[in-house]
Amino acid sequence: METSVNLRHVDTTTVELSEPQPKPTSRTGQLESAVEVWADSVVDTGVWECDPGEFTADRSAATEVCHIISGSGTVVGDDGTSADIGPGSLLVLPRGWRGTWLVKETIRKTYVIIGA
Repeated sequence: METSVNLRHVDTTTVELSEPQPKPTSRTGQLESAVEVWADSVVDTGVWECDPGEFTADRSAATEVCHIISGSGTVVGDDGTSADIGPGSLLVLPRGWRGTWLVKETIRKTYVIIGA
């Protein structure tokens, strides 16, 4: 017996996100909002947005793949490796990565978190 699985689709530029909330790891009082598009026991996908400022990120337990839709900033790993990001950027934060996001203009991205 087969189980039916439904296709998931959103327009990432216009999808309505949740009410902005304080970002727990922000160093500057940023707000973030998101909408989960699909998740199971291993993968979580969605659209996320965060206003300008600085926050830390820890991907010790999972890999995150991000596609930047709008906005700009710089992501700096604890090892000093950095990437300037903007619309069209594809960013991979492998399991074990830790670092800081410096958001210059409000960033909207899609994300896939694997192994959460």
